[in-house]
Amino acid sequence: MPPRISVIIPTFNESAVIERALKDLPRRGDVERIVADGGSSDGTAALAGPLADRVLTTETGRARQMNAGARASRGDVLLFLHADSRLAHGAFDAVMQALEDPAVAGGAFALAIDSSRPVLRLVAAAANGRTRLTNIPYGDQGIFVRRSVFERMGGYPDLPIMEDLEFSRRLKRAGKIALLPMPITTSSRRWDNEGIGYTTLRNQIFVLAYFLGVSPARLAVRYRPIR
Repeated sequence: MPPRISVIIPTFNESAVIERALKDLPRRGDVERIVADGGSSDGTAALAGPLADRVLTTETGRARQMNAGARASRGDVLLFLHADSRLAHGAFDAVMQALEDPAVAGGAFALAIDSSRPVLRLVAAAANGRTRLTNIPYGDQGIFVRRSVFERMGGYPDLPIMEDLEFSRRLKRAGKIALLPMPITTSSRRWDNEGIGYTTLRNQIFVLAYFLGVSPARLAVRYRPIR
Protein backbone atom coordinates (compact mmCIF):
# COMPACT_ATOMS: atom_id res chain seq x y z
CA MET A 1 0.00 0.00 0.00
CA PRO A 2 1.54 3.37 -0.99
CA PRO A 3 1.70 5.88 1.87
CA ARG A 4 -1.08 8.42 2.01
CA ILE A 5 0.52 10.44 4.81
CA SER A 6 4.23 11.12 5.22
CA VAL A 7 5.20 12.15 8.75
CA ILE A 8 8.34 14.29 8.62
CA ILE A 9 10.25 14.85 11.86
CA PRO A 10 13.13 17.37 11.80
CA THR A 11 15.73 16.58 14.46
CA PHE A 12 18.89 18.02 15.90
CA ASN A 13 20.33 16.35 19.02
CA GLU A 14 17.00 14.77 19.98
CA SER A 15 18.30 11.45 21.30
CA ALA A 16 16.25 11.86 24.47
CA VAL A 17 12.92 11.85 22.64
CA ILE A 18 13.25 10.49 19.09
CA GLU A 19 12.65 6.82 19.92
CA ARG A 20 9.45 7.56 21.77
CA ALA A 21 8.32 9.90 19.00
CA LEU A 22 8.66 7.15 16.40
CA LYS A 23 7.31 4.34 18.58
CA ASP A 24 4.18 6.37 19.29
CA LEU A 25 3.36 6.55 15.58
CA PRO A 26 1.01 3.71 14.57
CA ARG A 27 2.50 1.03 12.34
CA ARG A 28 0.29 1.48 9.30
CA GLY A 29 1.06 0.77 5.68
CA ASP A 30 -0.42 4.07 4.58
CA VAL A 31 1.82 6.11 6.92
CA GLU A 32 5.45 6.87 6.08
CA ARG A 33 7.91 7.94 8.82
CA ILE A 34 10.80 10.17 7.78
CA VAL A 35 13.41 11.70 10.08
CA ALA A 36 15.36 14.63 8.64
CA ASP A 37 18.38 15.02 10.90
CA GLY A 38 20.41 18.20 10.79
CA GLY A 39 23.75 16.67 11.75
CA SER A 40 23.13 15.60 15.35
CA SER A 41 26.18 14.75 17.45
CA ASP A 42 24.30 12.69 20.06
CA GLY A 43 23.35 9.63 18.02
CA THR A 44 19.83 10.75 17.11
CA ALA A 45 20.05 9.41 13.57
CA ALA A 46 21.31 6.01 14.73
CA LEU A 47 18.48 5.69 17.24
CA ALA A 48 15.92 6.65 14.62
CA GLY A 49 17.24 4.22 12.01
CA PRO A 50 15.48 1.01 13.15
CA LEU A 51 12.18 2.80 13.76
CA ALA A 52 11.82 5.13 10.77
CA ASP A 53 11.17 4.27 7.15
CA ARG A 54 13.93 6.67 6.17
CA VAL A 55 16.51 8.79 7.96
CA LEU A 56 18.11 11.66 6.08
CA THR A 57 21.15 13.71 7.00
CA THR A 58 20.55 17.28 5.90
CA GLU A 59 21.76 20.80 6.41
CA THR A 60 21.00 22.16 9.86
CA GLY A 61 17.93 24.38 10.01
CA ARG A 62 14.37 23.24 10.59
CA ALA A 63 13.02 24.70 7.33
CA ARG A 64 15.74 23.03 5.24
CA GLN A 65 15.30 19.76 7.09
CA MET A 66 11.55 19.71 6.57
CA ASN A 67 11.91 20.57 2.90
CA ALA A 68 14.46 17.78 2.45
CA GLY A 69 12.11 15.36 4.19
CA ALA A 70 9.26 16.44 1.94
CA ARG A 71 11.36 15.89 -1.18
CA ALA A 72 12.23 12.37 -0.04
CA SER A 73 8.67 11.46 0.94
CA ARG A 74 6.03 9.66 -1.12
CA GLY A 75 2.76 10.53 0.59
CA ASP A 76 -0.05 12.63 -0.82
CA VAL A 77 -0.25 14.44 2.52
CA LEU A 78 2.70 15.80 4.51
CA LEU A 79 2.50 16.07 8.30
CA PHE A 80 5.33 17.92 10.02
CA LEU A 81 5.85 16.73 13.59
CA HIS A 82 8.27 18.03 16.22
CA ALA A 83 10.31 15.31 17.92
CA ASP A 84 8.91 16.21 21.34
CA SER A 85 5.25 16.16 20.24
CA ARG A 86 2.76 13.28 20.35
CA LEU A 87 -0.26 12.77 18.14
CA ALA A 88 -3.52 11.52 19.63
CA HIS A 89 -5.07 8.20 18.66
CA GLY A 90 -7.01 8.60 15.44
CA ALA A 91 -5.03 11.64 14.29
CA PHE A 92 -4.32 10.31 10.80
CA ASP A 93 -7.95 9.42 10.18
CA ALA A 94 -8.95 12.91 11.34
CA VAL A 95 -6.49 14.49 8.91
CA MET A 96 -7.80 12.50 5.96
CA GLN A 97 -11.38 13.27 6.92
CA ALA A 98 -10.61 17.00 7.03
CA LEU A 99 -9.00 16.79 3.58
CA GLU A 100 -12.15 15.27 2.10
CA ASP A 101 -13.17 18.91 1.69
CA PRO A 102 -11.38 19.97 -1.51
CA ALA A 103 -11.24 23.56 -0.27
CA VAL A 104 -8.96 22.53 2.63
CA ALA A 105 -5.29 23.10 1.81
CA GLY A 106 -3.98 21.88 5.16
CA GLY A 107 -4.39 22.32 8.87
CA ALA A 108 -3.18 21.56 12.37
CA PHE A 109 -4.24 20.21 15.75
CA ALA A 110 -5.19 21.83 19.03
CA LEU A 111 -2.18 22.32 21.31
CA ALA A 112 -1.81 20.50 24.62
CA ILE A 113 1.26 20.72 26.86
CA ASP A 114 2.50 17.63 28.67
CA SER A 115 2.24 19.01 32.19
CA SER A 116 -0.20 18.99 35.09
CA ARG A 117 0.64 22.59 36.00
CA PRO A 118 -2.52 24.71 35.66
CA VAL A 119 -0.58 27.68 34.30
CA LEU A 120 0.63 25.64 31.33
CA ARG A 121 -2.92 24.58 30.63
CA LEU A 122 -3.72 28.28 30.41
CA VAL A 123 -0.78 28.80 28.06
CA ALA A 124 -2.13 26.04 25.78
CA ALA A 125 -5.65 27.46 25.95
CA ALA A 126 -4.36 30.92 25.02
CA ALA A 127 -2.40 29.45 22.09
CA ASN A 128 -5.49 27.66 20.83
CA GLY A 129 -7.54 30.83 21.17
CA ARG A 130 -4.94 32.73 19.16
CA THR A 131 -4.98 30.08 16.45
CA ARG A 132 -8.77 30.16 16.17
CA LEU A 133 -8.68 33.96 15.97
CA THR A 134 -5.90 34.24 13.38
CA ASN A 135 -6.27 30.89 11.60
CA ILE A 136 -2.46 30.67 11.67
CA PRO A 137 -1.16 27.54 13.48
CA TYR A 138 2.41 27.17 14.73
CA GLY A 139 4.78 24.28 14.17
CA ASP A 140 4.21 22.60 17.53
CA GLN A 141 0.57 22.08 16.51
CA GLY A 142 1.52 19.49 13.88
CA ILE A 143 0.97 21.25 10.56
CA PHE A 144 -0.33 19.07 7.74
CA VAL A 145 -0.69 20.01 4.08
CA ARG A 146 -1.55 18.47 0.74
CA ARG A 147 1.62 17.67 -1.20
CA SER A 148 0.29 19.50 -4.26
CA VAL A 149 -0.25 22.66 -2.19
CA PHE A 150 3.14 22.33 -0.48
CA GLU A 151 4.92 22.08 -3.81
CA ARG A 152 2.95 24.95 -5.29
CA MET A 153 3.95 27.09 -2.31
CA GLY A 154 7.61 26.19 -2.75
CA GLY A 155 7.80 24.45 0.63
CA TYR A 156 8.92 26.10 3.83
CA PRO A 157 10.63 29.48 3.47
CA ASP A 158 14.37 29.26 4.14
CA LEU A 159 14.33 31.19 7.41
CA PRO A 160 16.41 30.47 10.54
CA ILE A 161 13.34 31.05 12.73
CA MET A 162 9.63 31.82 12.24
CA GLU A 163 9.51 29.44 9.27
CA ASP A 164 6.33 27.84 10.63
CA LEU A 165 4.59 31.18 11.11
CA GLU A 166 5.45 32.35 7.60
CA PHE A 167 4.47 28.98 6.12
CA SER A 168 1.07 29.12 7.83
CA ARG A 169 0.50 32.66 6.59
CA ARG A 170 1.12 31.47 3.04
CA LEU A 171 -0.97 28.33 3.57
CA LYS A 172 -3.87 30.50 4.66
CA ARG A 173 -3.72 32.26 1.30
CA ALA A 174 -3.56 28.91 -0.53
CA GLY A 175 -6.85 27.60 0.81
CA LYS A 176 -8.91 26.75 3.85
CA ILE A 177 -7.07 25.72 7.03
CA ALA A 178 -8.71 22.99 9.11
CA LEU A 179 -8.11 23.42 12.84
CA LEU A 180 -8.79 20.01 14.35
CA PRO A 181 -10.05 19.89 17.96
CA MET A 182 -8.05 16.71 18.51
CA PRO A 183 -5.00 17.58 20.66
CA ILE A 184 -1.33 17.20 19.87
CA THR A 185 0.70 17.02 23.07
CA THR A 186 4.05 18.77 23.18
CA SER A 187 6.76 18.58 25.84
CA SER A 188 6.89 21.25 28.54
CA ARG A 189 10.70 21.26 28.47
CA ARG A 190 11.12 24.80 27.14
CA TRP A 191 8.83 26.31 29.77
CA ASP A 192 10.42 24.12 32.46
CA ASN A 193 13.97 25.10 31.49
CA GLU A 194 13.49 28.79 30.75
CA GLY A 195 10.55 29.67 32.96
CA ILE A 196 6.91 30.06 32.00
CA GLY A 197 6.73 33.84 32.18
CA TYR A 198 9.97 34.44 30.30
CA THR A 199 9.24 31.87 27.58
CA THR A 200 5.70 33.09 26.97
CA LEU A 201 6.67 36.76 26.89
CA ARG A 202 9.73 36.14 24.71
CA ASN A 203 7.68 34.17 22.18
CA GLN A 204 5.08 36.92 21.89
CA ILE A 205 7.77 39.59 21.50
CA PHE A 206 9.41 37.56 18.75
CA VAL A 207 6.14 37.20 16.84
CA LEU A 208 5.40 40.91 17.18
CA ALA A 209 8.92 41.82 16.09
CA TYR A 210 8.61 39.55 13.05
CA PHE A 211 5.33 41.15 12.00
CA LEU A 212 6.96 44.55 12.43
CA GLY A 213 9.70 43.56 10.01
CA VAL A 214 12.59 42.52 12.24
CA SER A 215 14.86 40.11 10.38
CA PRO A 216 14.51 36.42 11.37
CA ALA A 217 18.31 36.27 11.38
CA ARG A 218 18.41 38.87 14.16
CA LEU A 219 15.71 37.04 16.11
CA ALA A 220 17.48 33.70 15.75
CA VAL A 221 20.55 35.04 17.55
CA ARG A 222 18.44 35.47 20.69
CA TYR A 223 16.61 32.15 20.44
CA ARG A 224 18.30 29.37 22.39
CA PRO A 225 17.48 25.80 21.29
CA ILE A 226 16.33 23.40 24.01
CA ARG A 227 17.46 19.80 23.60
